Amino acid sequence: MRASRLFTLALAVALTGSLSAAPGQAPAQASAQAPAAAAPNPTTERYKRDVGLEVDGMKENLQQWNDMVFSFAEPGFQEFETSKFLTGILRQNGFSIQENLAGVPTAWMASWGSGKPVIALGSDIDDIPQASQKPGVAWHEPIIEGAPGHGEGHNSGMPMQIAAALAVKKIMEQQHLQGTLKLWPGVAEELLGTKAYYVRAGAFKDVDICIFAHVGAGMQTSWGDSSNNGLVSVEYDFKGESAHAAGAPWRGRSALDAVELMDIGWNFRREHLRLQQRSHYVIPNGGDQPNVVPPNAAVWYYFRETGYDEIKKLWDIGNNMAKGATLMTDTEVSMRVLGSAWPGHFNKTIAEVMHANIEKVGLPVWSEADQTLAKALQHEMKVPETGLATKIQPLRGREVIPDEEKRGGGSDDIGDIAWNVPTVTLNYPSNIQAGPGHNWANAISMATPIAHKGIQYGSKVVALTVIDLLTRPELVTQAWDYFKNVQTKDRKYVPLMRPEDTPAIWLNKERMEKYRPEMKKYYYDPSKYKTYLEQLGIKYPTVRPVTTSQPGK
Repeated sequence: MRASRLFTLALAVALTGSLSAAPGQAPAQASAQAPAAAAPNPTTERYKRDVGLEVDGMKENLQQWNDMVFSFAEPGFQEFETSKFLTGILRQNGFSIQENLAGVPTAWMASWGSGKPVIALGSDIDDIPQASQKPGVAWHEPIIEGAPGHGEGHNSGMPMQIAAALAVKKIMEQQHLQGTLKLWPGVAEELLGTKAYYVRAGAFKDVDICIFAHVGAGMQTSWGDSSNNGLVSVEYDFKGESAHAAGAPWRGRSALDAVELMDIGWNFRREHLRLQQRSHYVIPNGGDQPNVVPPNAAVWYYFRETGYDEIKKLWDIGNNMAKGATLMTDTEVSMRVLGSAWPGHFNKTIAEVMHANIEKVGLPVWSEADQTLAKALQHEMKVPETGLATKIQPLRGREVIPDEEKRGGGSDDIGDIAWNVPTVTLNYPSNIQAGPGHNWANAISMATPIAHKGIQYGSKVVALTVIDLLTRPELVTQAWDYFKNVQTKDRKYVPLMRPEDTPAIWLNKERMEKYRPEMKKYYYDPSKYKTYLEQLGIKYPTVRPVTTSQPGK
């Protein structure tokens, strides 16, 4: 058995409580510039080979875990089934679970092991409203019309990280390696709703290294300044006075008027905002019915910019717009922060180590069916029909990207963690370069062999990187040297949310009360079906006939 072979490997690490005493280990490097270039350590290489075999041995489990989370399809703050399922796996494998992390019912921190280094593995678990989609079908076909779905691919990351952790745990137990593994979920990432609260609650105060993972169309990592924006998410609640909209409109003070005037003012102001900003809004409450002057209305904004100071400036403009709207309508306004995120900055040392492992692992070998699905979806979405990635991209990174080079972009609250502990993000190839993001198209591959292969290979990269960190303690030292003397030398973390702000755990509650009863009928049952595709009766891949023109939708 493989386990027996692993157990009989000669131990090269002295069991002294300090990995630095391991005989034969590569000496600490003088510089963090090229940690991956250290001479290969035969013992580390054996551990890495064996941990890769352990991941391969979990191939079926990985597929089932991925498909199960896909079937739950839970949006931010409502990931109850997802968290119950994932923590169940970890409990069965000896991890202790801290629940209700930072006051978030679906958040948790799982821990196993003892001593240093403490390595945290995380990924997001929430999905997108109205993104329900049948996997493996190369056009828009919801499982349940209007229901949420994994139109970002967040069903894959935590199964991938759990497999990596269990593989590493096996090697640590067999070889008596010291260290602590922690796993945590990004709850409500689409709302930028929790990671800053994790930091505030001290969840990462004893962590040495954080390895984050996010689904992508290729296998890559990067270091340094991120092109993403940070943001603050703010809801403005206006209060007026109701009245009969026909009988006595003069007695009313419309909160909806205030919302609309704020939005009009903001849209006029856009012309005079920086190119780097991104701002957008929805109106979650526009009143009750037309014949009642709305006494309450709300507008919800995301203010995105490149850094803390610019985000604050944008937020201040929004506050002024809201105040101006109250003066025009004789209403009142209050606001609450629903989420926040710092722009990312990722660790050079860990990224270099991870990239070396990416090159070692490589990309999955895609089947003809995989490429057929990818190109069919790309055809459907009217983007270049390039198929799935077949080349590893080079490692990229810059300590600072000049502000004038940035042109705005998305956000991820992993930035808050990255400014508190050395962090790196792995993008792993489980999605198709086709969809616009936050869309049903991005869900099509996420319970298919494309996702299953992507997370298997991504899990190997994470596991190999953790083995490096466990057996080469100088890497942890170098990672913190970059963090302290480069990343945070002139820029310190200040949370965007205020002391009085708390996680917006009520969000999406009504949505799931509406859809969950029907969604339960489609939860994956691995005791009856090998894959979720099989349960849904979907032929892989399901694409439009090549001989017919693409019909309109």
